[in-house]
Amino acid sequence: QVQLVESGGGLVQAGGSLRLSCAASGRTYSIAGVGWFRQAPGKEREFVAARDWSSGNTRYADSVKGRFTISKDNAKNTVYLQMNSLKPEDTAVYYCASRRGYAYDSWGQGTQVTVSS
Repeated sequence: QVQLVESGGGLVQAGGSLRLSCAASGRTYSIAGVGWFRQAPGKEREFVAARDWSSGNTRYADSVKGRFTISKDNAKNTVYLQMNSLKPEDTAVYYCASRRGYAYDSWGQGTQVTVSS
């Protein structure tokens, strides 16, 4: 099993930046990829960004391309989401998740990001 713990959320003004962290523990050798998702009040959870664990290939939702960057610290088994030029519509609970195959099967508890206008 893989355990994921997110941190780094908070309140920021529009145009500001935040960096979220997702620390992985347990059977990290089984991880194929890690993704960030978010869920705003009254909306469905949506994909934000993903990174293959070993190859480093990344993917982004169109809504965050050019503003968000996903990266990984191999020594710490931690994945980051650097969020710049934040907008009020980025307000959501952000979750990290890991997958061993195609489906994400381990999830963190979530961290709240609030962007004020």
